[in-house]
Amino acid sequence: MEKTKVLFIHQEITPYLKETPMSLIGRYLPQGIQEKGKEIRIFMPRFGNINERRNQLHEVIRLSGMNMIINDTDHPLIIKVASIQKARIQIYFIDNDDLFTKRKSTIADKDGVLYEDNDDRTVFFSRGVIETVRKLNWPPDIIHCHGWMTSLVPLYIKRAFKDNPLFSDSKVVYSLYDDDFGSGFRENYDKKLKMPGIVAKEIKCLKNPVYANIQKSALDFSDAIVMASPNINPEVEKYARSLNKPILEYQGEENYVDAYNEFYDKIK
Repeated sequence: MEKTKVLFIHQEITPYLKETPMSLIGRYLPQGIQEKGKEIRIFMPRFGNINERRNQLHEVIRLSGMNMIINDTDHPLIIKVASIQKARIQIYFIDNDDLFTKRKSTIADKDGVLYEDNDDRTVFFSRGVIETVRKLNWPPDIIHCHGWMTSLVPLYIKRAFKDNPLFSDSKVVYSLYDDDFGSGFRENYDKKLKMPGIVAKEIKCLKNPVYANIQKSALDFSDAIVMASPNINPEVEKYARSLNKPILEYQGEENYVDAYNEFYDKIK
């Protein structure tokens, strides 16, 4: 029997970034799911505060080289990889000099001011993951998205790539965290994310790309939802529960791998 394939798309993973509830799940959930007998791939952004030498990141030339146009600007896609040896897991990093490498922090500058182009970075990261999985020719059964920078993946999988045989049978799981970033994205977000297959009326909430609407759109195109924090934006949580989609309630630190694994098996 062929192994279930799970694609993990994370905004944060420790030890590459500091420990947070999200980055700890990014580190230990994939390992636990692999130990349950599933095949995994893991992606995250190559933020500029990740020490490339210490973490032994290196470029994968055969996967790099594509250019993605966002808002009429070409952005070269660079793929890097690193391994956590003791866990026997490998992480793929989506990189670009202007959008990621040159910044010395994650989503905000040293004064805590959010980067104005976090919207472009979200588009680039989401598209970059999908294009890299296509190059790997690896068809995931489950695609599990963690963090608002992954919020376009459900839309792209269910609309722009719905007829691609790699993704046509994939189930998308979206985890909700306590990661409300307040101000939202710039007003033209709904235009710069467009790809063939995406219909304007289906993303009309993104004309006003505040945090809650960004999350609601991700939930609209997901097959299942995880309450990954005990403190989720109340508007988003209420909307999630109104969709009548499978929901995995918040799991504590003990036995959460078992709960996630059973949830994957149920929705696959």
